[in-house]
Amino acid sequence: MDADNKPEGQPQQELGTAKPRSRVSKILLWVLASIFGLLVLAAIIVPNLLRSCRVTANQSSAVGSLRTLNTAEITYSSTYDSGFSATLTYLQPGTAANPSSTAAGLIDSVLATGLKSGYRFTYSAGPPNESGRIDSYSIIAVPIDSSHGPNSYYTDQSGVIRQNSTTTASSTDSPLAG
Repeated sequence: MDADNKPEGQPQQELGTAKPRSRVSKILLWVLASIFGLLVLAAIIVPNLLRSCRVTANQSSAVGSLRTLNTAEITYSSTYDSGFSATLTYLQPGTAANPSSTAAGLIDSVLATGLKSGYRFTYSAGPPNESGRIDSYSIIAVPIDSSHGPNSYYTDQSGVIRQNSTTTASSTDSPLAG
């Protein structure tokens, strides 16, 4: 043994210096831990971000569908001079070459089913007047389940779309901006 209590033939190491191999191992361990941390963070954030994007897309689609239905109802009323349609299916395309009051071809057949982009659309025609003309309607759009979003929407012959995020929307709820 030498004076430093080391076996003879061992190189002496100054205090405060680490072996180069040990320093590289620590850096590599730190890099791997950082990458693992980022992967865990991404695993938490990405699904929530995707869900949020899907909900926003479904809600935008529902509002767009309500705008389409309002436009179709106005077109139907002015084209067939019988007021608004009795059902959503009157607005869908028919099998005949020419549109008619029971197959006007104003909306696509998917929307006419009342289900689109995670929302259920319920159309209610107002009562016919003494001449049989339907002068009012309302449409409610509600999410099929909570994974499609919390908002429900309401519109009627006024064309104003209203929204409620806690219960089924109605004519008394706040209108959407813009």
